[in-house]
Amino acid sequence: MPIPHIDFRANTQRVSPHLIAATQKSTRTALAKRAQAIEIVGEDQWQALRQAGHDIKLHALTHLDEYLPMVEARVTQAGGVVHWARDDVEARRIVLEIAAQHRVKRIVKSKSMATEEIELNRALQDAGIAVFETDLGEYIVQLAGQRPSHPTAPALHLTKEDIAALFRAKLGVDAPPDPQTLCEIARGKLREEFLSADMGISGGNFLIAETGTLVIVTNEGNGRMCTALPPVHVAIVGIEKVIPDWEGLAVMLKLLARSGTGQKITAYTNLITPGGEEGPREFHLVLLDNGRSRMLQDEIARETLACIRCGACANICPVYNHVGGFAYGAIFLGPIGAIVAPQLLGVKVAGDLPFASSLCGACGDVCPVKIPIPNILLHLRHRVVEGDQFASATVSPILGVGARVGTTALGTPWLYRLGARMMRLFQASFRRGDWLPTLPPPLDRWTMARPFPAFRSDFRAWWRRR
Repeated sequence: MPIPHIDFRANTQRVSPHLIAATQKSTRTALAKRAQAIEIVGEDQWQALRQAGHDIKLHALTHLDEYLPMVEARVTQAGGVVHWARDDVEARRIVLEIAAQHRVKRIVKSKSMATEEIELNRALQDAGIAVFETDLGEYIVQLAGQRPSHPTAPALHLTKEDIAALFRAKLGVDAPPDPQTLCEIARGKLREEFLSADMGISGGNFLIAETGTLVIVTNEGNGRMCTALPPVHVAIVGIEKVIPDWEGLAVMLKLLARSGTGQKITAYTNLITPGGEEGPREFHLVLLDNGRSRMLQDEIARETLACIRCGACANICPVYNHVGGFAYGAIFLGPIGAIVAPQLLGVKVAGDLPFASSLCGACGDVCPVKIPIPNILLHLRHRVVEGDQFASATVSPILGVGARVGTTALGTPWLYRLGARMMRLFQASFRRGDWLPTLPPPLDRWTMARPFPAFRSDFRAWWRRR
């Protein structure tokens, strides 16, 4: 019985071998492009850029009390309106109030992880407002009724054949599995929305404190269309996105483009300062906290907020590449998600994620701003075990017993070999090809969301044969 992939009609996000294969193909391509871009720069210069980026972000994070008021003052002086949102509820309320004031019926959105974080689309739709994602990847996953599976490439888990089938099912068009044709179909559909939208919503890659400038980088023209064509532009930006000045931006742009997509610079770099003759009549900046101030209190884990959302840590992570983005259960994906989610949501909700790592260290090595992700993962594991100060969660006794049993089995060669033989016998009735699509309780908690890889010969036997 073949394992199902993605049923767009059911809006399911079940992880399958097909999905994993598509994910791995895309991440390999991204890593190869990144390696070529860094080779051109030179290793020494790249490491110097990484250190500069780390220093800039860490300085900004430890001086937010200085830079955030500066942003507010500059934006206000230029004619914009600044709103402060303590949490997701306040952020949604602010946007809904702005929409109500302007009798907004249709909204176009540029790609924004912050709006995904606060589940803004659902709130707007519940208020009777039509919302259209205009980044191609976001548009695709919106049509599919899914969340993004990657920080920078939302539809990375889908092949061109999947997207063609989706367009045929949802748009009622003849859509061959040809990337250029699929892009033209999406462009035609979205152009109408750009021209008729009452409001544009965006996120932001950086906020420059000295001028109050919002920076949005994209490889599609949709970001510029969302922020310039509608009469009202609302930008929702996490408070950690602030950097001091334009010199710092020059460093960040070099790091983000090369690490995220292997480019010297992204195709579009939008620098938005309110008050110009062109663009929207109103500009609103929503500065989102939603737990970020709390994260800053932890001196070890606060560097998590230095992330510039390049996605490189997900691309290189063996765990992400074998389970995909949906397995993380939140909008925060990959290694960076494994340290962001427990801090923002509390370990009672996301305490399993710091343990979803082999601690190989690749994520720390590849991070363009040198976030010590492996060290933070270990720190958060300790917080889970000791009882998180924000969520007061503790490790399940079953997990503790399982860890002790695993330690004994892995540390005793004869017991390890016996266990490997028993697992191969146990799986016989559940195995379908190279996968175990279903398992009995309590192991079915895993297979309800994704198949388990079949047990093969153990490593020692493989090594002897080689």
